[in-house]
Amino acid sequence: MTDMFPDPGEDWRPRLKRLLLDIDARIDSAIFQAAKWTREIYERFTAFMDRAHIAGWRRWLLVEPLSEMATLGTGGLLLLLALAIPAFRQTSDDDWLKKSDLAVTFLDRYGNEIGSRGIKHTESVPLEDFPDQMIKAVLATEDRRFYEHFGIDIQGVFRAFVTNTQAGGVVQGGSTITQQLAKNLFLSNERTYERKINEAFLALWLEAHLNKNEILKLYLDRAYLGGGAFGVDAAARYYFGKSVRDLTLAEGAMVAGLFKAPTKFSPLINLPAARARANVVLDNLVENGFMTEGQVYGARRNPATPIDRAAEDTPNYYLDWAFDEMRKLVDTLPKSVTSRSFVVRTALDGSLQHYAEREAESALRQYGRDYGASQVAVVIGDLDGGVRAMIGGRDYGTSQFNRATDALRQPGSSFKPYVYATALANGFKPTSVVSDSPVCIGNWCPHNYSGGYSGSVTLLEAITHSINVIPVKLSIMLGNGNPKLGRAMIVQNARNFGIHSPLPDTPSLPIGADEVYVYEHAMAYATFPNLGRAVVPHAALEVRTDFGELVWRFDRDGPKPKQVISPEVAIDMIKMMNSVVENGTGRRAQLDGVPTCGKTGTTNDWRDAWFVGYTGNFVGAIWMGNDDYSPTKRMTGGTLPAATWHNIMAYAHQGVELRPLPGLPPPQHAPAIADSSFKGGDQPHAVLLTRKGTEALIHVERILDDAVHALSAQGAPSGSVNALGGSVNDAGRGSTLAKAADRNAPVTSRGE
Repeated sequence: MTDMFPDPGEDWRPRLKRLLLDIDARIDSAIFQAAKWTREIYERFTAFMDRAHIAGWRRWLLVEPLSEMATLGTGGLLLLLALAIPAFRQTSDDDWLKKSDLAVTFLDRYGNEIGSRGIKHTESVPLEDFPDQMIKAVLATEDRRFYEHFGIDIQGVFRAFVTNTQAGGVVQGGSTITQQLAKNLFLSNERTYERKINEAFLALWLEAHLNKNEILKLYLDRAYLGGGAFGVDAAARYYFGKSVRDLTLAEGAMVAGLFKAPTKFSPLINLPAARARANVVLDNLVENGFMTEGQVYGARRNPATPIDRAAEDTPNYYLDWAFDEMRKLVDTLPKSVTSRSFVVRTALDGSLQHYAEREAESALRQYGRDYGASQVAVVIGDLDGGVRAMIGGRDYGTSQFNRATDALRQPGSSFKPYVYATALANGFKPTSVVSDSPVCIGNWCPHNYSGGYSGSVTLLEAITHSINVIPVKLSIMLGNGNPKLGRAMIVQNARNFGIHSPLPDTPSLPIGADEVYVYEHAMAYATFPNLGRAVVPHAALEVRTDFGELVWRFDRDGPKPKQVISPEVAIDMIKMMNSVVENGTGRRAQLDGVPTCGKTGTTNDWRDAWFVGYTGNFVGAIWMGNDDYSPTKRMTGGTLPAATWHNIMAYAHQGVELRPLPGLPPPQHAPAIADSSFKGGDQPHAVLLTRKGTEALIHVERILDDAVHALSAQGAPSGSVNALGGSVNDAGRGSTLAKAADRNAPVTSRGE
């Protein structure tokens, strides 16, 4: 036996073989058992399902439809979840409701109050103090089933669909008050399917987190009702000079009618339309059972009449833009700033704003019909980016759309300075010669305004006479024969200057075919007199809480100028653009005694006419045209826009210490006020404070503000004494030294 099974002794290999054989056997056995159990389970499952098998009509009428519904329902739920994620991200912040509470009181650069935006939570009228008839008027008109639905009114949507189908257009909306509130709190006004989907999900979210009365109160407080009024109480004060508590039924019906279209039904713009809309609101009250015909009879016979605000001159376009700026700025403030109510001193010059408005209106009233132009946008600013005046259209009451900040229009030849600056930064000189001769990029061949060609010209001559071919050839030369590469360099340079509009790559980009915003275009030109330093357009100079605490100051906390081209290139561009005004297409913009630079711009079919220019003190842009893109009657940038720019800038330079432009002779004297129909109030007042005196007082104020800021950072107690003997808190309250100085200085003293 020992011979048949010899002792392995020290040999380990037989043991390893037996171990591997054992493992293999166990794996085979496990697989076999698993297959056996799986087969048994499947057989049992099959037997069980056979007992539940339904055939015949029951299968096709019950089982199959339910199965399909379950499948589609599961897929639908997954799809809804995917669509809901972007909407619910809007509510990720725990302070979403607090963030929507923003109230801002705006001051001009001299400390005078010019208006406000938002609503102070502490001044909000409680819902129980609203007249019952006011609430009923809103519900009857905006959402009659508000207290019955869950945020989305299925019945209302179906009713609106049927009504609109029968009418062949949109005559009735299906959005609930909750949906409209969701849009006001979290979304924009863009008309897209994505926005409507997000709006629906956010409405459901609001219904889950707030009760009906809270939703209604937020809606009544935040809806925009025209004239810069946010909320029903602000609208009541604006249109009728009284609190919402005191509105009559006729007045309440007129305010309730504004929710649909504040501009169209504003009683200050179109009183007959506002009264007709109020009558519709009264009809809704009766039809929905809120009131009887006898109760509304008096309001029908005695319709509301708003107070006259024709004499008021509030810079609403400017305030809207400044409020949008504050919404973004508030998110950057330190977390220690918990206030949602602020006082903001802006760069606005009220006197210049009023003069610019009247001058622009006068120009269009006199010559607009002859030139076929109906709209205007104006931006005037300091060389540090502070916007002193802004006109977003002829009449804010008629249209709140701000053409200076929100409208994209083709700049035409006024875009060419970015092209020439790019060329100068890449080795060209003002004396460089380029041939003005036919050129084509693909199937596109640019033509000059004159229709002919000038042969060999310098860059100075090309920009002076606004030759179109030269910028196109420069784009080819910048790219070493590749125009696409050259255009990319031009776009990047324009971006550095401060142009943030899309600027798609097209062959006609060098001659201004791509659209820009007026305010960005204006402030981008400030790069030239700033010797190549680009600035950011802004409204806010100082931001304080309503308790007077300084929390932000532009010169300390704002974005700093950025060097984007060399000073040598900037000086060459100043000389070239001065030639445009002195010898070229911008002659009508010349200011007597003040060196002026600029560029005209006119687009195809004369749809847009521009003049953008600057001096050593200010920069400004004027656009004229039509909202519907219809062509003007051959109006160019060198005609009415340049003349209007001249008139406004002549006024802006009154009482100002004139600053030279690098590379040009120093200014001699302030230009005379343009001869226009405006007399008396348009003339500048005598200067009571010198520029140096004003700067000294402002400098003292800033030193005190910096001291307060430093003490706060060191944890000084609120009652700490400052250098003037008052408390630190007192230093931030009421009138500061600079504001006192500004009250002594007339608004025409613009020398700081």
